[in-house]
Amino acid sequence: MKKCGFVAIIGRPNVGKSTLLNHILKYKISITSRKPQTTRHQITGIKTIENTQFIYVDTPGLHQDEPRAINRMMNKQASSVINDVDVILFVVEVGKWTTAEEWILQKIESVKVPVILVINKVDQLNNRHEAVEFTDEIKQKYPFAASFLVSAKQGHLINDLESKIESYLPESEHFFYAEDQVTDRTERFMMAEIIREKLMRTLGQEVPYQLTVEINKSKFDEARQIMEVYATILVERAGQKAMVIGAKGQKLKKIGSEARQDMEFMLGKKVFLQLWVKVKEGWSDDDRALKSLGYDF
Repeated sequence: MKKCGFVAIIGRPNVGKSTLLNHILKYKISITSRKPQTTRHQITGIKTIENTQFIYVDTPGLHQDEPRAINRMMNKQASSVINDVDVILFVVEVGKWTTAEEWILQKIESVKVPVILVINKVDQLNNRHEAVEFTDEIKQKYPFAASFLVSAKQGHLINDLESKIESYLPESEHFFYAEDQVTDRTERFMMAEIIREKLMRTLGQEVPYQLTVEINKSKFDEARQIMEVYATILVERAGQKAMVIGAKGQKLKKIGSEARQDMEFMLGKKVFLQLWVKVKEGWSDDDRALKSLGYDF
């Protein structure tokens, strides 16, 4: 008999949820940066090993008191998934328990599935005893099914975590996805996310939260054996457009070059990437605009 089930990865922004998923899959499907709220969409990552299929759902970071439409959308996505999975991974950063974690804990109090506490970034601590004490304190707050001290960046104890997850997955007569499938997201979606990652990593603190990427067109040129990708970066103000482009267009050129390299690695083929930057005022607080740009409510 096979085993197959869904695993939600939840936590506040910037605790390493996407890095954890990428390491588990040994494949980058979820973009990462040092900036909070890098993940905006619910990302499904699929890993099949012999008779077991893990279906991981990387959620946007849960955050309190965010009035903008895009933040409400992300909260709704992250909150809804916890009621439709077989296992929940609650990811926290070692040594940092905030009101956000307390708020998330309230959301999972009524769930009927195992919740595994994953304390991440232990590689940043010199004293392991501090991590153990921190774990013991949190375990007093909720009857977690298990707890793990991990480093998603370095892969510390990830295999042990996966073994524990597998023990909670239900038996199934069949897998939900093909055994060689890694995600349910399209190439166009992944290409847009790659561009957004480079924007997040290159720009300052303000702009990344008020920009998005739309793939206008992508096609494979058989004659030249090259994938042509045309994309628009949307910002909310003219000043932000200037920041994205940079002096003499150098910043946009850097973003495009790095994104193109990642696309070529993902697709296994040469890529021609053309980027434009346009102003669309208030897009991040407009439900209709968000839906037209592919954001799910």
